[in-house]
Amino acid sequence: MRKLISALLYTALMGLANTAVADTAALESLRQGDMRKLMFHAEPWDGSDASFLHEDGSEMTLAAYEGQYIVLNFWATWCAPCRKEMPHLSALQAEMGGEAMQVVTVATGRNPRPAMERFFNEIGVDNLPLHTDERQSLSRSLGVLGLPATLIIGPEGQEIARMSGEADWSSDSAVAILQALIDTPS
Repeated sequence: MRKLISALLYTALMGLANTAVADTAALESLRQGDMRKLMFHAEPWDGSDASFLHEDGSEMTLAAYEGQYIVLNFWATWCAPCRKEMPHLSALQAEMGGEAMQVVTVATGRNPRPAMERFFNEIGVDNLPLHTDERQSLSRSLGVLGLPATLIIGPEGQEIARMSGEADWSSDSAVAILQALIDTPS
């Protein structure tokens, strides 16, 4: 059944690959299950140049991912829905992460590094970054009000979609949506 759904979604996204700009209505038609909560913007929203901390402690901005799609997830160690969602984000990174797309996780608010490491260890996640936004500069600049929140940022640094709440980011629908975005010529 999963292969049939994948084949249908793939057929739908092939129609998208022939357009110069991803058609929001066509992308919305790929939304199934949890992805129904993913809201595409009619026009891309401005991104942010607010700095946050790289997992090595150095300051960085989202410009470090320029040219790639970013699945930007804001989370916290105390967030129960984040605990449920994070393995799905890890699976998405394992399947699709690379030159065209990255899953970027940013712990917002007070999240001590040992607690973040323990959180990832307990849920078996080892392929996502432990970036932090302790002062919430990045999350505030992007208007994030609750956790978890996941934004899709385009290669030019603009936000093209947003979801509040947890979701299965490793679902066929999520993969089809991201593949359609990646396959659409700029």
